[in-house]
Amino acid sequence: MSLGFRISGRIGKPVAEVFDAVVNPTKLSGYFTTLGGASAPLVPGTTVTWWKTVPVEVDEVVPNERIVLRWDGSGPGVVPAYKTTIEMSFEALDDGGTFVTIAESGWREDEAGRQSSYGNCEGWSQMLSCMKAYVEYGINLREGFYPSEMRGELPTSESK
Repeated sequence: MSLGFRISGRIGKPVAEVFDAVVNPTKLSGYFTTLGGASAPLVPGTTVTWWKTVPVEVDEVVPNERIVLRWDGSGPGVVPAYKTTIEMSFEALDDGGTFVTIAESGWREDEAGRQSSYGNCEGWSQMLSCMKAYVEYGINLREGFYPSEMRGELPTSESK
């Protein structure tokens, strides 16, 4: 068994607009991968880079429905390295909004895995909140949020 989590929330825009805010690198860079951006659109079978240094493998993209990604979940110095899986789903709501669910799974059941999963749960929760503000109101909540990013460093549990 492995560790994982699931978060979700409603964004008050049509599913196509919300989905595009994730697959479009310019939009994703406007609220989430702000330091270094996203290198390319999410296309199945490709690897994109987020924040200039983080490789993200794109396994599946079903327009306006689902995105499946993989990235290093093991953290620095963990041997052997392993990947976690991120699944995003987008559900069109009757009121014109979109219900977004983000799940990440695959951490080892040890202290390093627990700590990494907690940090990523915090990160994806913040990403969803930032996406809501960006898509609904054009506001970048992440700008100035992490002191580390103000110094030009990616936020980690040690550097926030």
